[in-house]
Amino acid sequence: MGICDSTMGLRNIFVVMAFLLSGAASLKSQAYFNKTGDLPCHFTNSQNLSLDELVIFWQDQDKLVLYELYRGQEKPHNVDPRYMGRTSFDLDNWTLRLHNVQIKDKGSYQCFIHHKGPTGLVPIYHMSSDLSVLANFSQPEISLISNQTENSNIINLNCSSTQGYPEPQKMYTLLKTKNSTTEYDAVMKKSQNNITELYSVSISMSFSIPPETNVSIFCVLQLEPTKTLFSLPYNIDAKPPVPRPHVPDHIVWIAALLVTLVVVCGMVFFLTLRKRKKKQPGPSNECEIIRVEERESEQTEKRVEFHEPERSDEAQGDVNISKTAAGNKNATHF
Repeated sequence: MGICDSTMGLRNIFVVMAFLLSGAASLKSQAYFNKTGDLPCHFTNSQNLSLDELVIFWQDQDKLVLYELYRGQEKPHNVDPRYMGRTSFDLDNWTLRLHNVQIKDKGSYQCFIHHKGPTGLVPIYHMSSDLSVLANFSQPEISLISNQTENSNIINLNCSSTQGYPEPQKMYTLLKTKNSTTEYDAVMKKSQNNITELYSVSISMSFSIPPETNVSIFCVLQLEPTKTLFSLPYNIDAKPPVPRPHVPDHIVWIAALLVTLVVVCGMVFFLTLRKRKKKQPGPSNECEIIRVEERESEQTEKRVEFHEPERSDEAQGDVNISKTAAGNKNATHF
């Protein structure tokens, strides 16, 4: 019995020293939202201890138990309801698998291994691991809101991405043409779901698009310094120049003729109107015109009186001549 007691004492000393040395071990691991994460323990079991001699369990940073294996038997009644039915133990690599990972599962975890001996539990191994949780954002999507004014070159765009974690660094747009690429920053709007703790982000932008150039717009979500998500391109084709409508030659001649006719008629009307204005007497000339007309009327009357006697004398002369001729004839006859 003395030899056995000595052997057990040396073993206990060994496992305690191994536990103290293992306390410095730590590992960082990642898990994706709604997927499975690994919580490693990395126990080497150099002493080939059987599970019947060991007590193994994991707990979170709040000291809540995720899993317990007591001398080869699972103890679900010691597990916190938050983790009930969500874990499985991989004995080959001494790793606890946490299923259906949620954002609230991020944090620090510890695995503990104790040896169950005649004198009770002796800690022989301890390891910490930090679990971070990721959720993939949806591919950024560009949507056209509206034009500011009809037939305007200014467009309003909205870019959004949803259901991601952790919060992205920034969101911006790239405007690419054949000869240039321009980056436009904007204020990123974010919202977080109260239950899932996932983020949704969006930005709104206004652009002045040159109508004669093909343009491609990309929305970019910067997750990490070296990790980005790009949207599908939003393409805007250059507007072709508006062709002038072809006017037939005969229409051009008719239009020219009509214009010429209108111009000529306008000039004739203007000249006629101008002459009429010149002929219209003013108030100062009316009396003079009336006097001239009266003088012409008096002269006409005098001419009439003067010519009437002359016509009478001529008639009398004619009569006398006739009588004389008649008298002479008679005289000749006798």
